[in-house]
Amino acid sequence: MTTTDTQVTGELAALAAEAYVFAYPLVTMELTRRQMTSPGASVPGSAPLNAFAHLPVTPDASFEGVVSPNADTLYSLAWLDLSSGPVRLSVPETRGRYFLLPLYDAWTNVFACPGTRTTGSAAGEFALVGPGWQGELPDDVERIDAPTSLVAIIGRTQVDGVQDYPAVHAVQAGYRLTPPAGTAAVDAGPGPVDLVTAPVDQVAALDAATFFAMTAHLMAANPAKAADAPMVERLARLGVVPGRPFDWDSLAPEARQMITRGAADALEQIQAAGRSPRAQVRDGWMTAFDIGTYGTDYLQRSAVTLVGLGANLIQDAVYPMCRVDSDGEPLHGGNRYQLHFEAGSLPPVNAFWSLTMYNDRQFFVDNPIDRYTVGDRDALKFNDDGSLTLLIQHSSPAEGPESNWLPAPEGSFNLMLRMFWPKPEVLERTWHVPAVRRVG
Repeated sequence: MTTTDTQVTGELAALAAEAYVFAYPLVTMELTRRQMTSPGASVPGSAPLNAFAHLPVTPDASFEGVVSPNADTLYSLAWLDLSSGPVRLSVPETRGRYFLLPLYDAWTNVFACPGTRTTGSAAGEFALVGPGWQGELPDDVERIDAPTSLVAIIGRTQVDGVQDYPAVHAVQAGYRLTPPAGTAAVDAGPGPVDLVTAPVDQVAALDAATFFAMTAHLMAANPAKAADAPMVERLARLGVVPGRPFDWDSLAPEARQMITRGAADALEQIQAAGRSPRAQVRDGWMTAFDIGTYGTDYLQRSAVTLVGLGANLIQDAVYPMCRVDSDGEPLHGGNRYQLHFEAGSLPPVNAFWSLTMYNDRQFFVDNPIDRYTVGDRDALKFNDDGSLTLLIQHSSPAEGPESNWLPAPEGSFNLMLRMFWPKPEVLERTWHVPAVRRVG
């Protein structure tokens, strides 16, 4: 091989890596959709296309299906195909109960979010319209243009404990999807239909030929944004053209080898970025702000897809995480800790906040009072000066109110503060979570 040939193939590997990082969310979304909408699907939240699946309960400590589970809301999940025409989304009156129905395009960007923050608590009717659709909609329906034919909804409705389930179930029953008559079956195209293996593991196992064949197929109905035009041109240099079969067999063996190497390098980049998420770090708390919509930051988009497909816009929710105390030491159940909020300095939110305990595997911690989270909807006891002290420890507190106790495991743990509909001081980063202090 000549020096020129070596340079060309090396450039091809770099190009393949760029293309892989760019397309990773698209392929991951599609494999997730297949797993959750195919006949026989059994993972939580499964349902046919254009139909909601409502999760009726919050997880307990036995649940290990999804890392960092949520005890604050009940989920309503759906996968939509808009290629046959608009799908109507109906939302009920929620009487002030906080909810959000973020709409994700095929590239994992939130492009709209009906909910308390944006559309209020009144009943509403929306039409989700895919790319290129021409037609008339009823006057009583609000049009929402989707940039791709594939759309996911990861809805969340506030729940205030087990006793609140019936009221939330009534709200969930009011979330309805009405597809157009005569909806055609989706052309799945290349790639597997695996109802068992986690989608991120499926993507990691794909060979480069299948990955880029899926990319070319999916981009026909799920176009990239105008800002992505330079990247789309670079994909074409690999032979990855929207709607055109990817002709792997016509490539020279050296080219296949370089594309395969580039894809493997890209996956390593994504995994590394996922292990070290981009976040503001202050007083031991890590807060991610660059999520929900990503512009041309393709590596960040892929890293978030890997570790938490379906991130909210920060206007809807911000989730700081803490793994260390005020001295920088890892949190451990052999110690006792306090999280103290001065009077007037509670998490500033328009909806509600909570503090959740996770073990070192990011699951809930089994404890004698079945408490996985505490927050402003609990009967917390405030100090005489109006401040609030949360008690974080393994055993029931000998001093201090049990109402303020968040049980910890015997070993390592971490904390997540969830702030739903945060106020401007959170988004502008002028309010910060106080450090977790070790007290014994």
